[in-house]
Amino acid sequence: MIIVGPKPEDVTGHSAEMYRADLDRTGAVQPYTEAMAVNPEAHAAYEALVQAIISSIGLRVYELATLGAARAIGSPHCLRAHSQKILDARIMDEAQLDAALRDYRAAGLSESDVSVIEFAEQLSTAPGSMTDADSERLRDAGFTDRQIVDIALAAGVRNHFSRTLLALAVPIDI
Repeated sequence: MIIVGPKPEDVTGHSAEMYRADLDRTGAVQPYTEAMAVNPEAHAAYEALVQAIISSIGLRVYELATLGAARAIGSPHCLRAHSQKILDARIMDEAQLDAALRDYRAAGLSESDVSVIEFAEQLSTAPGSMTDADSERLRDAGFTDRQIVDIALAAGVRNHFSRTLLALAVPIDI
């Protein structure tokens, strides 16, 4: 990785919080954290956006949208990190997650869950082809307009973060 983040002894503020969270969770500062610590204000804004999205759709729907986007993009960083989050939050067990990573339509997920993943996948691969019918499928699955917007935002922020890590050639977590 050509991007060099701040040294642990030099971080303050949000960057220090980012490093401390990694050290507490994994015992090491992760490469994506080091890269994002170069602009801690942008990372803090990203985290605030994620929290605003989760407040509407909940962690389960957010993680399903993330899964759909990360699968579509082929982001090993986000697939790894969010697979662990899905397991930790007991959104799926390991067998169902493995099945969903292979073929979410055959993983025993609800129709609502599948609609979220499909929407996020399409947003991530062919956003220009999306029409009102795509949002209507989410509405038919029981989502409100606010939730539909937030599902789109969830997939969009995953695209942003995943593609940023890929563009910077950030190594996968250690």
